[in-house]
Amino acid sequence: MRSILPQAGQQRLLATLPTAVLCVLAALAATCAFGDEPEKAGQPEAKPAQAAEEQPRLGRFIRVASPITDKLDNRIRLLVDATLKEAHKLNHWPVFIFEIQPGRTEIGQALDLARYLSSSALDGATTVAFIPESISGHDVLVAMACDEIIMREDAEIGEAGKYEVAIEPWVRDAYVEIANRRKTIPADLALGMLDPAVEVLLVETDTSRELVLASRLAELRKQKSFETSKVIKPAGQPGNFTGQQGRELGFVSYLAADREAVAKIWKLPRETIVDDPGLAGDWRPVRVDVKGPIDEKQVERLQKTIEVQIREHDANFLCLWIDSAGGSPADSLNLANFLAGQDSSKRRTVAYIPREARGDAAFVALACDQIIMHAGATLGGSGAVPLSADDARLAASSLEDIARRKFRAPALVAALVDPSREVFRCVRKTDGLVNYFSKAELVAQGDAAQWRVDKPINTPGQPLRLDGNAADELGLASGVVTDFTDFKALYGLEDDPQLVEPGWATTLIDALNTPGVSWFLLFLGAAALYAELQAPGIGVGALVGSLCFLLYFWSAYLGGTAGWLEALLFLAGIVCLMLEVFVFPGTALFGLVGGLLVVVSVVLASQTFVFPRNEYQFEQLRTSLSVLVGAAVAALAAAIAMNKYLPHTPMFKRMLLVPPSREELSHIARRESLAEFAHLVGQQGVATTPLLPAGKARFGEQIVDVIADAQFIDRGQSVVVIQARGNRVLVRIAT
Repeated sequence: MRSILPQAGQQRLLATLPTAVLCVLAALAATCAFGDEPEKAGQPEAKPAQAAEEQPRLGRFIRVASPITDKLDNRIRLLVDATLKEAHKLNHWPVFIFEIQPGRTEIGQALDLARYLSSSALDGATTVAFIPESISGHDVLVAMACDEIIMREDAEIGEAGKYEVAIEPWVRDAYVEIANRRKTIPADLALGMLDPAVEVLLVETDTSRELVLASRLAELRKQKSFETSKVIKPAGQPGNFTGQQGRELGFVSYLAADREAVAKIWKLPRETIVDDPGLAGDWRPVRVDVKGPIDEKQVERLQKTIEVQIREHDANFLCLWIDSAGGSPADSLNLANFLAGQDSSKRRTVAYIPREARGDAAFVALACDQIIMHAGATLGGSGAVPLSADDARLAASSLEDIARRKFRAPALVAALVDPSREVFRCVRKTDGLVNYFSKAELVAQGDAAQWRVDKPINTPGQPLRLDGNAADELGLASGVVTDFTDFKALYGLEDDPQLVEPGWATTLIDALNTPGVSWFLLFLGAAALYAELQAPGIGVGALVGSLCFLLYFWSAYLGGTAGWLEALLFLAGIVCLMLEVFVFPGTALFGLVGGLLVVVSVVLASQTFVFPRNEYQFEQLRTSLSVLVGAAVAALAAAIAMNKYLPHTPMFKRMLLVPPSREELSHIARRESLAEFAHLVGQQGVATTPLLPAGKARFGEQIVDVIADAQFIDRGQSVVVIQARGNRVLVRIAT
């Protein structure tokens, strides 16, 4: 393995610290010796050989999917080159962790990548092959091209010639070439992995332990003296070795169960655990939308949709477009567990947040492998449904487990849900590693004294809320984009992912539930009903108004914000208003109660709560009231316009009554103030409105408020006054 110091650092070290150089050489010799006690998988105390002088590291995890393609090869080279430039600019030492996935790669593709990884282009970096699952075939060649190999204890490496009908001489030469470049795996052992026919021996010489082919045993005897040898790979058997065996033989440097353990070994920040989003084979992407209130039905639909896409179309890229403030923490947590259970080595889950993932909707985002946000988008904070203290703690505990699986800081994730969590930015004094802990978590660290604690990053008593830039800085988000086009470019998607949705009805419901459309429906419905009251019997206004309010409540019901209660309150309000107008005019009681019921029903239909209890709910209430007030003002303006202009138009002058002139109003006011209509008894007139039973009738040039006696009278029928007491005039149909 090469030193992790650049050339200038090595010269300075040799000039000033000769004693340290001797220590380095001793450490290197101990690392390369055979027979060392193997490290336990995942333990952080395992440390790579390093110079005595610490240098900041810039780490990159790169997933090497199999089969390796030209596209993947090119993206790896681009990422490596960009990282080398960034490390040089920051004066950091680059460490590349190549996580090699199992599959079947052709020898040509594997050899090209192996030659690049073992070339002088990476002499200024450390390359590490991480093997969490068993690999075979020519993917082994890529692992051999790295400076070090880290494996899971029970994972296997070998059978490099598994898919070859016959081992060609040039293939043998390629393995020897790569093995001699890095010397991570001895050339003879590499041939043993490649060719099942050969036998490999472990030989104990006077000065070292050697892995040699049985055919070269006599040659080695001429060079060194030894007495014993042990067959580690018999002829005729595939050359497979577990991580534990590789550690004992010396070609595996460390044992690690997962990426987090690898990061601890190399003292890399947590955010480096996430690999480059564009590194993969050909994507088969689909998109599912998580919009509006989250409930049991939506979660069931999303899960079934994703399962169908995986089963029938082998989708390996799941884009969840999230624009929600939550709605049901239990259902959101169920969906989060479903997403977290997806095998990230087979398919990638990515949350795209253009606007918000508040409240329990953040659960869904945090369960994805990666989160991409707009700069002004919101992650976490209060949502549609406030959590009790106990529920918040339970949800935080579940999300901490998910966070560990997705390589995110558990304390940060818990703070997005639990307002009682206080999280601090902590910096390790020895190497500048940044992590985030609560006080209890920091105390639980084995090296708590080595951490410098900065000020808390959240406000106690409030759940943590982050915009896109803050989430990216803290390592919760994997990137910030300006639009969906940038998102596609980030992942190398040439076309939009296939949008999987139930159908046109969902799109229509989403459109109807926007504030602008809701305002228009309320305005048009109120204006149409007013027009119907001014021209009763026509029916057009009643039809249009009814349709508008029906669409408003229907879309709110299907959108999850309204139920039967809101619809019943609205109907009760309309009935009270009709009683005020037609049955008990002037009482004001029914009008006041009816108007209040209508207002309450409209507001409740636009939100999932009754009384606001957090910041988000107050914002929603303000939006609902703004829509309602705006619609009321617009309807009032429309009523004034209708009264002023429509009676004078050719089309509507027969539908709307012309308002009385100023002189007529004065005359009517004087007569009504006298409250004396005795002179009308016995006179015949015509009903100018339906008498239900109250209404208006014309007697000569005089229009009077009348009440029908024991029956309803249609507009236009002849009536006769049978009684007049003050301003109460009773009429019946004239015979």
